[in-house]
Amino acid sequence: MTVTQVRDLRRRLPKTYDHKRKVLSDISTVLSQHQCLEPVLERFVFNDGTAKTLINLTGTIKLFFNGKQYNIPVSLWLKESYPRTAPMCYLKPTREMVVVTSKHVNSNGEILMPYLDEWRHPQCDLHGLIQVMMTVFSEIPPLRMCLNPGDSSSAHEIQSFEQFSHVTLDIEDDLPYSEHNETIC
Repeated sequence: MTVTQVRDLRRRLPKTYDHKRKVLSDISTVLSQHQCLEPVLERFVFNDGTAKTLINLTGTIKLFFNGKQYNIPVSLWLKESYPRTAPMCYLKPTREMVVVTSKHVNSNGEILMPYLDEWRHPQCDLHGLIQVMMTVFSEIPPLRMCLNPGDSSSAHEIQSFEQFSHVTLDIEDDLPYSEHNETIC
């Protein structure tokens, strides 16, 4: 993030933020290491219907899964009380992607991690959060590509990681089969 971008963001950051310097410092640190993220001021609508203009780090974070690099689109919303409160984090899948629900991602694409639940300033910050996301999502990717990207119904279909917890093998060798010999990996 250049000096000009920091000045521009400082001017545009709503006065409602309690700790503007810390917000700007953390954003600057993150953007210097994750160039695929950018700060954007947008309206966030809360579950109760209220809306506020918040800073949103939007873009992609890189991760490696099975030796390949993937770019995971995310949106990290900083509440006005940041850094005392954790960001609200969501996946931003493209039309060709489907959210894979797990203990770290719900069906709405909200990112759920102990790091967010146990957020304590100054031990926790944006850079640490992104590092945790990269580590966790490298183990269980939160998105997958749609099999039929043109089919709008499959683009919104949510798949659960738990659906892939075992494999069923066809019996082709005519040997006796016992259901008790199954192995769940």
